[in-house]
Amino acid sequence: MHPFSNKVVWITGASSGIGEALAYEFAKLNCSLILSARRLNELERVKKSCAVDATKIVLLPFDLSDATLLHGYAAQAQAAFGRIDVLINNGGVSQRSYANETALDIDRKIMEINYFSTVALTKSVLPMMIAQNSGYLVITSSVAGKYGFFLRSAYAASKHALHGFFESLRLEVMKHNIKVSLICPGKIRTNLSLHALTKNGEAFNKVDEAFKNGMSPELCAKKIIAGLMKEKEELLIGGKEIIPVYLKRFFPSIFTWIMSKQKIE
Repeated sequence: MHPFSNKVVWITGASSGIGEALAYEFAKLNCSLILSARRLNELERVKKSCAVDATKIVLLPFDLSDATLLHGYAAQAQAAFGRIDVLINNGGVSQRSYANETALDIDRKIMEINYFSTVALTKSVLPMMIAQNSGYLVITSSVAGKYGFFLRSAYAASKHALHGFFESLRLEVMKHNIKVSLICPGKIRTNLSLHALTKNGEAFNKVDEAFKNGMSPELCAKKIIAGLMKEKEELLIGGKEIIPVYLKRFFPSIFTWIMSKQKIE
């Protein structure tokens, strides 16, 4: 039997992209699903496309922008099936603006959505996982959580913060049989850039050219589940955009020079 068969899986950002693809993959494993995102109509579309009985899917729409409200949603998620085996913190927002032009409240908004909401949801489900003496916390970071890039200052900061928090948390919850995996996708064909925030908080409304030729969300989801089966603590997924992670680690000066010559988009 597959290690994730019949598990209860809660996915945020489940209405499109990687989150949607993960919902389909976990549905194939006969999991009970809790799907969250802002748009209920898109969640309903995903639910209809899942290869699992509709009674095994609960839709829980909400906005991640106010972490103080998330404890209540976590209680609803826990009540849906009586337990949560896997929490996939996948919801988030990207950025397309120069640091010196970006209003500070936009930096705060990005941090609120990408970092504080993830921490808040995690803290809300931890008591249940500790009581179960089992659980899996999966966090969608980014290659931007490993190195910075043009127009991504707040986004990269929020993803770097996730690594610091969850690498620390991993050590604290190991004794409770709770696993933690950080997923670092590169260029995946999603709408992430379309909804990215600009300097004034408006949507970017364009898909980056580089992402149009990226890995499909479906393949990314398969790679994520394969990595989770191996209990990978960190999983880099993508193409040549993964190379700078290693360049930065071993040849930081060369990394900076190469990245400074890259196309700004």
